Amino acid sequence: MQVIGLCRFSYPALGGFQIGHETVEERIAYLYAEERIEERFRLFETIALPCLKEQTDQDFDLILVTGDSLPRMHRDRLHDLTAGMPQVQIRAEPPRRHRDVMKELINQARRDHDQPCLQFRHDDDDAVSVDFVERLRAVTEDCRPLMRKNRSVAIDFNRGFIAQAGPKGIAAAEGVHPYFVAALGMHVRRGCPLTIMNFGHHKINRFMPTVTLTDAPMFVRTHNRFNDSRDTDAWQPGLTTLTPEQAGEFEARFAIRTSHVKEAFGSGCAAQARSLRAWRRSR
Repeated sequence: MQVIGLCRFSYPALGGFQIGHETVEERIAYLYAEERIEERFRLFETIALPCLKEQTDQDFDLILVTGDSLPRMHRDRLHDLTAGMPQVQIRAEPPRRHRDVMKELINQARRDHDQPCLQFRHDDDDAVSVDFVERLRAVTEDCRPLMRKNRSVAIDFNRGFIAQAGPKGIAAAEGVHPYFVAALGMHVRRGCPLTIMNFGHHKINRFMPTVTLTDAPMFVRTHNRFNDSRDTDAWQPGLTTLTPEQAGEFEARFAIRTSHVKEAFGSGCAAQARSLRAWRRSR
């Protein structure tokens, strides 16, 4: 069964953001401002990508959506970061209605509409467990009668971590948070044109049956300076720096390496900025 993931990387959609902008130009300027885009790349490289690279089931497709106005230096960097991932298809799209373009891209990625598929969203600053794709398939098999009877069924792994990345590494708090984007999947029956982007993630249980699993931590959702939204109850827990034992568990479960995070957000951050300025002077 085909598994399709969708990840937006600073795509200047019309709609789809809780932070409002008067014009598309204002949104593009906000998304590609140096301070913001640098933080997104650091989170993408240290949090969002490693877990996908190390999935125990590598048979999935990932649509990485960005804007056709993304500056060349950032576009090149995005291609470099994903060069070793055959699952990734980068789509540079002009500004369009958010849900319309995302639904269209997912359905274009379906290789056979006469077969069912699994879909998930993946934010560019979050992580899922390295066995997320494997477990999506397993749950589908366990619940096959339910999947056959319904056009779509959501699969929600709702235990995970709220976390913050910084020069000292990772601070986190474990909790149960239903219907986050991270570690939420959807089974779509054959012949059905629905996609996971037809539904707001927090409201998905209003439109279809959902299977909920709370047995193990399956996601890391980061708290950072440029979150588009902060759910009131999601951001309340106190975050504590990971112990060495917990850091080892994060690496094993999410492929998040404390040394990598410290380098990206610490001294490596300054070096990266100097490299970027040198690149611009050479153009």
